[in-house]
Amino acid sequence: MPMGPRMVPMRRHVPLRNLSPRQQLRAGRLPRRLVQLLVGLTLYGVSMAMMIRSTLGLDPWDVFHAGIATHVPLSFGQVTIIVGVLVLLLWVPLRQWPGLGTIANVVVIGLAADAGLALIAPPEALWSRALLLGSGIVLNGVAGGLYIGSQLGPGPRDGLMTGFARRTGLSIRLVRTTIEVVVLAVGWLLGGPVGLGTVLYAVTIGPLVQFFLPRLTVDLGPEITPVVSDRGRILLEDRT
Repeated sequence: MPMGPRMVPMRRHVPLRNLSPRQQLRAGRLPRRLVQLLVGLTLYGVSMAMMIRSTLGLDPWDVFHAGIATHVPLSFGQVTIIVGVLVLLLWVPLRQWPGLGTIANVVVIGLAADAGLALIAPPEALWSRALLLGSGIVLNGVAGGLYIGSQLGPGPRDGLMTGFARRTGLSIRLVRTTIEVVVLAVGWLLGGPVGLGTVLYAVTIGPLVQFFLPRLTVDLGPEITPVVSDRGRILLEDRT
């Protein structure tokens, strides 16, 4: 009897939840998510160091960080941490609340970037610099998928973007583009490195995160939302 075509189960889409800080901590699989968060943030900082050592250009925010670092007696990672704190203060008028992942983002990425810069020697050959740049961009996409997928809160710069979009009614695309053009221009004027890596990052990081994020997002199980009955009693409804 001829066999029919083999049925391959489809991968279930794991949603990113819009959780409050308390809900982020009370959601399931917290130990796994904490480990994933810290691994993702550490790799993100290392990927930044790889792109810096390639000397072929950085992403807009890191052009800004590097530009500031040329004018102050601080390391690149220290500047990244300070800028993260200042950006986080802008959340206050936007009425955004940081999660554990937001606070960890401010500190861990900067420390990991400085550690990566101390351990990675700048290559001399152009091909090795290009390889380091490409590897750094891919690792950045993986790391972004890891820390965002832990569902413990967005980074300060991501939250600034979504907060502005929510408060102004403008699209995420327009707000993100405007912010990144501004920080890129200021960073370039301050002496930050703009080059091939800046362009390559701009055109590849979106597709990379789109590829890795669904595969790295931690499944929190069915979403439980309160439902009010006709008698005013609060019921629970599973939303799968």
